[in-house]
This record gives sequence, structure tokens and C-alpha cells, in this order.
Amino acid sequence: MSAPGAGPLTGLRVIDLATLFAGPLCATMLGDFGADVIKVEHPSKPDPSRGHGPTKDGIGLWWKLLGRNKRNLTLDLACPGGRDLLLRLAADTDVIIENFRPGTLERWGLGPAELHAVNPRLVLVRVTGFGQFGPYAHRPGFGTLAEAMSGFAAITGEPDGPPTLPPFGLADSIAALATSFAVMAALAGRDRTGEGQVVDMAIIEPILTVLGPQPLWYDQLGYVQPRTGNRSRNNAPRNTYRTSDGQWVAVSTSAQSVAERVMRLVGREELIAEPWFASGATRAEHSEELDEAVGHWIGRRTRDEAISAFEKAEAAIAPIHDIRDVMEDPQYRALGSITEVDDPELGPLRMQNVLFRLSGTPGGIRWAGRPHGADTEEILNGLGLTGEEIAALRSERVL
Repeated sequence: MSAPGAGPLTGLRVIDLATLFAGPLCATMLGDFGADVIKVEHPSKPDPSRGHGPTKDGIGLWWKLLGRNKRNLTLDLACPGGRDLLLRLAADTDVIIENFRPGTLERWGLGPAELHAVNPRLVLVRVTGFGQFGPYAHRPGFGTLAEAMSGFAAITGEPDGPPTLPPFGLADSIAALATSFAVMAALAGRDRTGEGQVVDMAIIEPILTVLGPQPLWYDQLGYVQPRTGNRSRNNAPRNTYRTSDGQWVAVSTSAQSVAERVMRLVGREELIAEPWFASGATRAEHSEELDEAVGHWIGRRTRDEAISAFEKAEAAIAPIHDIRDVMEDPQYRALGSITEVDDPELGPLRMQNVLFRLSGTPGGIRWAGRPHGADTEEILNGLGLTGEEIAALRSERVL
């Protein structure tokens, strides 16, 4: 069970207005380390992640992860009553995260000018597909489009196959990590200046950053990285290999010393003396020969035998896990990467733990994603609203 503790962001208030998936995941990460995150959803249109993917007893499981450590408030921001309540909340809030199309908050009277008028120290985080300006700014934007536009899909897949998209929210997740860093940077700036600011995060940009030096390669050499499947243009052998028991392993030889150990292990030490073996790039030109040598050796051994032999040789190998293997892997178990959370709706749930370990002020999971609007009255009571006022707002469909 994850130990909640008093995380380093305790005392920070975050309002999560965003949906699907980068903005909400950033808010989840902040909540994991102690921030008081208030998730705002439309009264009649809950966050779409509640219905994404498999459900159990009609309850979305993805939401249990994405909505963890968040209090839930329903509010129609497009009506005057909802606008007024958000401004009241914003007055005592550190960070607001939104991902509406550019101009939407301004149309509702909730743009940076109005928000900073009630709270000059507020950090407003705007997460969109393409950013707040430019020719694509008003297009609908999703992580899939970022995976396509960034160059990721173009280099992913087999050489003779089509560009390949990931079967999960890769660009959104990378953007969430980047947005979390942006929030911390903006808050550090606020500590110096006393003033908040606007964070403009375009989902198409963080995934471009993690693709490495491709712009430099093209700028300086005119080089365009092709699709190479599991192989690399920078080192070899580097691939996935099938074992005698029908399992798969991955081998990496990014370091020259590791490449040499692998060839000694598989009985092809003579290749080390070849002039082309001296660098990763020239080894990659001989991928066929190296893959045949490594693949033949691994193919005559079970997965456990191959991994054990590689470990003894201090060569780099890992099993190809599916999620069943991940849940039982001893290294993940030792790290506590998967933790159990007690949930009032579904009982014990196993999910990913907080992202990293802090020795002094660790994060933790206080609760999994809660029902739609579960904390509305508690949050509004905190603003000083009476039961009668809350009932009236419900009758007006503000809540």
C-alpha cells in the first residue's frame, strides 16, 4: 500500500479543468506529491476518461488512475454562476490547468486578465495540441496528431511497413511530464517575482524534444532518419530475439564494452577484431550478421537461461514483458512500482505508484478516482456557501 505522507507539494492548491489526457495527468502527478487538486467537471458531461477503456460494474478503470488524489467538483463554467464560483476558487489557488481551445476561457470571461485580477500569483497552465498561437492553434488537437507531426511515427515501424502509431497515449504522457516541470518552473519564478504567469504547452513539442538530435542531423547533414524496426542506426546488435521456449528478450549494446561482451558470450569473438566493430555506427552497418549470431545463440536457450548467461557476462538484456509479467517482476516489486489502493467502489485496486521516490517527503496515493461531483458540497462549503445556496445553484444547473 502506498504511504500517503505529507508530500512536498502539501499546501499547494491546483484546479484541474482539463480532459484527455496531458493536463489531467499533470494534475495527477502534482496531487501524488501532496497538492490539493480540485477536478472540475461539467455537471452533465463528466470527464471523457471516465468512459475510456474497460470498465468494471460500470465504473471506468482509467479514471481510477487519472482521477486519484483529486477532489471532484461539478461546475458549468459557461454560465455566469459557474464563472463567479471559479473566480472565487481561483482567488486562493496556486495553479489552474486547462486544455480548452484557445480563446474559450476568454469567451467565458475567465482568461488570464480576469484570473490574475483576482489572484496575481496564479499560474495558469494552458495545454493544447498546437499551442496558443500559430496557423494550427484552433484545430482540434490530440496526442495522436502530435505522434504523427513530431516525426515519431515516421521513424517507427519496419523499413518496408507503414509509419506506426503507439497503442497508448505516448505524446500526452510525455506532455504531462513536461507540463509538471513547467508548473514547478513557473512556481519557482513566482517565488522570486511574487507574480504568477501563463504556461503555454503545445503537445506537439515535448515529443519532438525526446526524439533527440534529428533537427540537428537534418540541419547540418541533410540526414533524415528512416524506419529501421527494432534495429538502430547508432549501434548493433540491438534487437528483439526469440528464445527456445517461445519467449522474447531485448538486447542493447550502446556501449562498446557491452557489444564486445555479447560477442564473446555468443561465441563470435572473432568479429570483435573486425575494423567495423570499433564503433556503434559501423556495427550497425553489419546488423544482419550480428543479429544472426546473437539470435542463433539465444534461440537455442530458454529465456531464463539467456538472461542468466547475459547477467553473468555483464551484458545488457531484458525480457519482453506484457502487463502480466510486469505485475510479478521482482525488480518492480522491490521498487514498489505497482501499489494497492483501497477504493470504496471497487475494493482493492492495483495501479502504478507515484513516479519517483523522495527520501524526506515522499508522495503517495490518498485515494483513487472518485465519483463525479463527489466533493462539490465540501468544496463550496469551504467558500462559505450555505446548503440553501448550493441547492439553488443545483436547481439552476450551475452544479
